[in-house]
Amino acid sequence: MVSLVQEIDTEHEDMVHHAALDFYGLLLATCSSDGSVRIFHSRKNNKALAELKGHQGPVWQVAWAHPKFGNILASCSYDRKVIVWKSTTPRDWTRLYEYSNHDSSVNSVDFAPSEYGLVLACASSDGSISVLSCNTEYGVWDAKKIPNAHTIGVNAISWCPAQAPDPAFDQRVTSRTSAVKRLVSGGCDNLVKIWREDNDRWVEEQRLEAHSDWVRDVAWAPSIGLPRSQIATASQDRHVIVWSSNSDLTQWTSSVLHTFDDAVWSISWSTTGNILAVTGGDNNVTLWKENTEGQWIRINYESGTAIQSKQPSLHPHSHSQQQQQAPQQHQHQAPSHPGPSSDSEHSSNLSNSQLSN
Repeated sequence: MVSLVQEIDTEHEDMVHHAALDFYGLLLATCSSDGSVRIFHSRKNNKALAELKGHQGPVWQVAWAHPKFGNILASCSYDRKVIVWKSTTPRDWTRLYEYSNHDSSVNSVDFAPSEYGLVLACASSDGSISVLSCNTEYGVWDAKKIPNAHTIGVNAISWCPAQAPDPAFDQRVTSRTSAVKRLVSGGCDNLVKIWREDNDRWVEEQRLEAHSDWVRDVAWAPSIGLPRSQIATASQDRHVIVWSSNSDLTQWTSSVLHTFDDAVWSISWSTTGNILAVTGGDNNVTLWKENTEGQWIRINYESGTAIQSKQPSLHPHSHSQQQQQAPQQHQHQAPSHPGPSSDSEHSSNLSNSQLSN
């Protein structure tokens, strides 16, 4: 049973595209086509604590850094800019860093696991991905770019957890080794790609093909000690696909969670990685959980009933197979910015934390 905890009137002057809770679930950041970012207490009055103005276009997404670095928030916009904000109090915010080296709309931002330092990934409609790293001792930022990551444009980005998914209770495992830095991205070429840092550059490690239209969102599930990794992807083709891999990430299998009534815009894992929230053009937010038989069940019906999703056969995607497959060329005409649209369907994006277990 899911119940409404809080309703907030953001008082934005245009459509709200995204909302994100901080690490503790106490502060809520929202962003809008009015070009502003607003900060709220999630459990107190509904008045904004702060309004952050620095973008000259719709702001598509916001992302919080780990609190070990302080109160730091990133925002990305149609104006091609990424702004990193920092606060001393929830009401006092300053611009910490501005990145403007993309040639088109920046559609998605995501901070890396804190074990890697203060690192931010950015996905753009110019087809590239930027990885911004901050030397927190000197306040100096360094940028690396993955050019031509996706044909037409990149819509979404998500980091792999920093810890390798070793069995949590395996006594033979004496220590957990740090995982190689990895990213997953989704684009307008219908593809999902996994990127791995190799010395001073990023290389394409896997190419996952199952969607038949633009991939709108990707989300790498948190690591909870199981010997597997999972990635959820959402697409214009009305499908959410859950990709599962063994511990060494060399073999991936895809399973369609559900076919929805409209395009799927946004997905978000719970902090424990066992519940997936989905929202899209059908104006619904649905919660899904995997049962012991590997089937995904919708769990947020008010009646308390659960409906089992249709599970198609699994499709293996091995590393060797993926390297041989060429990117698919999308047949649709590319719009001026293939990122979040101004359609009303996209006003319901999901916060990336604090889903109930």
